[in-house]
Amino acid sequence: MASGSPLLVIAGPTGSGKSALALRIAQKFPSEIVNCDSLQLYRGFDIGTAKVSAADRRLIPHHLVDALQPGWVYSAGDYARCARPILGAISSRHRLPIVVGGTGFYLRALLEGLPALPARDESLRARLADREKKRPGAVFRLLKRLDPAAAARISSRDVQKSTRALEVRVLTRAAAPPPSTAEPLTGFRTLKIGLNPDRARLHAILDARVGEMFQAGLIEEVETLLDRECTGAEKPFESLGYKQALAVVRGGMRLEEAIASTQLETRQYARRQMTWFRRDREIVWLAGFGDEVAEEAMRMVETFTS
Repeated sequence: MASGSPLLVIAGPTGSGKSALALRIAQKFPSEIVNCDSLQLYRGFDIGTAKVSAADRRLIPHHLVDALQPGWVYSAGDYARCARPILGAISSRHRLPIVVGGTGFYLRALLEGLPALPARDESLRARLADREKKRPGAVFRLLKRLDPAAAARISSRDVQKSTRALEVRVLTRAAAPPPSTAEPLTGFRTLKIGLNPDRARLHAILDARVGEMFQAGLIEEVETLLDRECTGAEKPFESLGYKQALAVVRGGMRLEEAIASTQLETRQYARRQMTWFRRDREIVWLAGFGDEVAEEAMRMVETFTS
């Protein structure tokens, strides 16, 4: 058996029941849960992120939920720097850390590390955003010219990643450092469980969940955020559901259009998540939703931790 403290990771697409499975496991094994969803980090963004309820968080200790103000900028590297000491502290209490979430890049940063990169340059980003607004696709085209290798790893439609890669290229005047320069997490042996529910059933559940989110007050949640402190330009408003709800509040989209748009983009996002996680050969895939595979998962955890 590999040396190190046990660490459990539960991955999979949105709506697959990762949080519910983590709670089931944590009720049987002394555990604490570490969020790995980039949006659940933000306070006030609850309904659209399917955030774990306050009651469940009182039942089982949760970390990195409601950790950020809406306007704070946070990267995968920031997440790894915050989460790694938390994992160590949980293990020091002789409890099992369970990392749960669908933000694959954050999980990679946590477990594998990231190469050292420069901090964000807001002035440069503003200039690039203006350029992109005037000529859509301009950022990616410039990246392709300056750093073809980085551009080859990014979708031409992904403005956010293209902007970051171009920012690194401009600030360092060199290609991005290779992944081999990253420092992986040490001191742990990791079991990665992936949830792989039937796609048609997952899509039906996601469509229903989106409708329920809007019925549960997603529009009102956005209005409250705007009334309190937000401008609508904060990063969480770029996410699924929130950008559509914001458009409804500001008169740019009808409610029916917002629901349909969110449903479509959520299904697409779930497919992208599976594509990402499928690349990880260490993940043990269980066919079903979290509640359907809970007994099998707990047997795996029992063997892993014994």
